[in-house]
Amino acid sequence: MVDCGEGAQTAMQRFRLKLSRLRHIFITHLHGDHVLGLPGLIGTMGLSGGGGDITIHTFEDGKEILTRIFDYFSRDLPIDVRFNVIRPEEAVVFENASLRVRTVPLRHRIPTVGYIFEEKEKPRHIDRPACDFHGVPLWQLNAIKGGDDFVKPDGTVVSNAALTSDPDPSRIYAHISDTAFTPSLAGSIGPADLLFHETTYLDEHESEAEARGHSTARQAGRMAALCGAKRLLTGHYSSRYRNDELFRAQALEEFPDVILNREGLTTCI
Repeated sequence: MVDCGEGAQTAMQRFRLKLSRLRHIFITHLHGDHVLGLPGLIGTMGLSGGGGDITIHTFEDGKEILTRIFDYFSRDLPIDVRFNVIRPEEAVVFENASLRVRTVPLRHRIPTVGYIFEEKEKPRHIDRPACDFHGVPLWQLNAIKGGDDFVKPDGTVVSNAALTSDPDPSRIYAHISDTAFTPSLAGSIGPADLLFHETTYLDEHESEAEARGHSTARQAGRMAALCGAKRLLTGHYSSRYRNDELFRAQALEEFPDVILNREGLTTCI
């Protein structure tokens, strides 16, 4: 999960998302609309009786504030809340066998980061008939998927390319929320299959966007083009506007593939 505003747990229940699968929450910054759903969410997770642990990636201030809240309201719940303290800098903040998550510093009114979720290179696909033909034993298939050649008992080397096909492409999702338009960030964000970039304002309020540390839909389109994104996902709309389609229309003037974000939207990358 990225950020946890009010109503997060009820939204998860409405869309049938399992709380038991949630293990990491990445907080972009400590404004209330991005964190105030955490106490209720953690309480519900604890009361569900599933136990386990959850890691919240946040700033030092966030750790101190949330620790006090959880100690008061959730002290007896069977859930282990852990904190990974982050800073407004470029850094890898989480990594496992299949995923790397890194931060980029954003330009908002308080310390804020964006998150780049990068799948690591996936294993190659086994060509089972070819492996059977060359007598590759089952215990060596994982090594073959990892890129190894196969050496037969007589010393003959069968190249990996003859035993496998290319892996599925690794995907990159960039989450850039609550920031003034900062073209210099494009290189840090890098090419992404899907870029979520906040689109709080429309053209007529560009000066207000800059003053408040936000971006317009047109500026989000420009960032998508600058960083080499394949698709742009809009969001974080100001409530002053009554027609969300205007955000997509203005972003489309700068970038050709724009998805208008709606509550409950599911999209593939």
